[in-house]
Amino acid sequence: MTRQSWSRMGAWAMTVGLLAISTGCSGTAGGGIKLFNGQDLTGWTTRHEDRLGNAWQSAAAVSVDPDNSRQFIITPGTGILVNGPTGKTCDIISVQEFGDCELHVEWVVPEGSNSGVYFMGEYEIQILDSYGKDKVTFSDAGGIYARWINEQNVEGHPPRVNAARAPGQWQSFDVVFRAPRFDVTGKKIENARFVSVRHNGKLIHENVSLNGPTRGGLTGVEKPRGPIMLQGDHGPVAFRNLRVKPLDKE
Repeated sequence: MTRQSWSRMGAWAMTVGLLAISTGCSGTAGGGIKLFNGQDLTGWTTRHEDRLGNAWQSAAAVSVDPDNSRQFIITPGTGILVNGPTGKTCDIISVQEFGDCELHVEWVVPEGSNSGVYFMGEYEIQILDSYGKDKVTFSDAGGIYARWINEQNVEGHPPRVNAARAPGQWQSFDVVFRAPRFDVTGKKIENARFVSVRHNGKLIHENVSLNGPTRGGLTGVEKPRGPIMLQGDHGPVAFRNLRVKPLDKE
């Protein structure tokens, strides 16, 4: 999961309706729920804290260390959520769960770093330093990460274009997500779907159906609702302006 080079009809009708919500939107989830209060991890829980510790902290600013381009200099304060001085700590999981939703998040990484945003804790949009790459895969920034079946990656979805900015520059995802559907017996009758994903304002995915959870999810089990998870153990990353707007009635 590291980059290779630095130089580098009912259900369908509902889906179309969700897509229409996102069309022409410069900022998805406007007026949505703020998942980070700017100060601490109130409203979040952790995964693998027993093994990796919990170094998440608030900051006023982060910048690439001029002496080590793969690390951040962290300015103490509030407003930004950063995964500690080494960039290797536990994942964090929102206490609140969502089904259909819009999400807006801004993020920044130093050179070569890696993270991800998991919808329902199971379906990942990849964060990676992919700046300058001519050819991108599912493991690059904005990719829908692959599933892990029979000891191999399958069904990953690369972004349509490489919209990645240089390390140290803030970037954004704006996503419209549709949760999987189940009948009264609990049998899945419709796949989860990324209705639209925009990276720095550019449309990189549209109406992508997912046959199951992507690699590294919380449980590998699909359900009607789930949390937002932020990956913390793959390298330095910082987040701000994380908002989710529920689109279902629950």
